[in-house]
Amino acid sequence: MYPNTQDDWLKSPLGNYLLASEKAIYDQHVADIFGFNALQIGLLEMDLLQQSRIAKRLRADAGAGDVLCESEFLPFASASIDLLCLPHVLEFSQNPHQTLREVERVLVPEGHLILTGYNPMSAWGVRRLFSKKQHYPWCGNTLSLKRIKDWLALLGLEFVHGGTQAFILPINDTKWIHRQRCIETFATKCNAPLGGIYYIVAKKRVVNMTLLKPNWKKSLVKSALVATQQKTKPSQKINKKTQ
Repeated sequence: MYPNTQDDWLKSPLGNYLLASEKAIYDQHVADIFGFNALQIGLLEMDLLQQSRIAKRLRADAGAGDVLCESEFLPFASASIDLLCLPHVLEFSQNPHQTLREVERVLVPEGHLILTGYNPMSAWGVRRLFSKKQHYPWCGNTLSLKRIKDWLALLGLEFVHGGTQAFILPINDTKWIHRQRCIETFATKCNAPLGGIYYIVAKKRVVNMTLLKPNWKKSLVKSALVATQQKTKPSQKINKKTQ
């Protein structure tokens, strides 16, 4: 019987393979990002911030973690997070665009977002079409890589790097997974865009401000406001002489 819940599926051979593939992606990219606060939302079965050099690391989800919250409403101050990891959150969010708006809000300028999702343009996407939608992970709303890039661009999050991983056919059997290792090695070298999952590294860009040089020749105070010495009237001068 196919595993029905998220926990059961993640413990299956295909789930273990997926976790290992994604862990390698996050481990590679979080190590080079610096700052004060890092946050992981969702998929707490993995510590995606383990290789991060940021001291303050938080993990959040709706039912577990250091902070209990929904991805659409993050209880963090604006511009307070330097690194945010978002594994498969958009696919199971009731409002994925609102989730990204919250991500943009809490990220500091030049802060980084790393997210992963199931690639609909792959064998995993085809597998979803013929699966029961109440079973994990096929019950989520898969979003294309192009669509996510467009959303990020609208929110001022610049695409830095991305790609796909997990090139094997989604067969939940240990022997079949090992037999397909050669396919994965070849596809990784060719950088094929047909992996079962995609990943995106994005950065929050801030529009550069143009500094205007002050015109020192112009007075900063209006001449009408400058106090000048009052001139004495000619009649007053005559009176002084007569005295």
